Amino acid sequence: MTNTAAPKIRIIKKQIEGIRLSFGSMLLILCCTFLIILSTFLQININHFTIPFGLSDNQHLTIADYIHTYKLIPQIPVIMFTGAFLGRKYGIVSILIYILLGLFVIPVFALGGGPKYIFEYSFGYILAYIPAVFFTGSILKSGYTNRNILHAVLVGVLTIHLIGVLYMLFIAGLHHEGTEFMIGWIVAQSGIKIIYDFIFSFAAVFIAKYAKIILWFFM
Repeated sequence: MTNTAAPKIRIIKKQIEGIRLSFGSMLLILCCTFLIILSTFLQININHFTIPFGLSDNQHLTIADYIHTYKLIPQIPVIMFTGAFLGRKYGIVSILIYILLGLFVIPVFALGGGPKYIFEYSFGYILAYIPAVFFTGSILKSGYTNRNILHAVLVGVLTIHLIGVLYMLFIAGLHHEGTEFMIGWIVAQSGIKIIYDFIFSFAAVFIAKYAKIILWFFM
């Protein structure tokens, strides 16, 4: 009787563990979706040293002229965190929830929401989150080495900006926008911003690495 019951008990335990894992995974997915929404409307002022333009003109410069303030919207670093923390499968689910919420439920995008948002110039960046998370999760699947992290960040961030720019050019072409508008838009959205995205995405993936370690320690 005992020998017969033992396999059944093990099967039941596995089923319970599977349910718990599914519930926990869904909770983590929703938490990352919330982080993405939060990062859309969050602005962080980054102060760092810079070389002022008037340095070679013998102009009178103050200390403030050597400090540059960049207003960072940390959505892309959070996307990279999501891909690194959840992996490609759960990470894509989190992104899809975010996109579906914005298109059909509540305005979680930077400029609002609704189905018409697909015609916004910036929607290509949002669509690019899906392949970016896929690539990030795939690269990091073999381990969180410094080389893999650097590779994942380069591929992920470049994917977002490349698809974002191409989508903008497509929408701008439909609207018959001029070259000056397109160049100005690219400089504003994917100019110096891409450098900050690289730096903070690298930090975000490192945080995801240790967040996974802490998570598994308490599970």
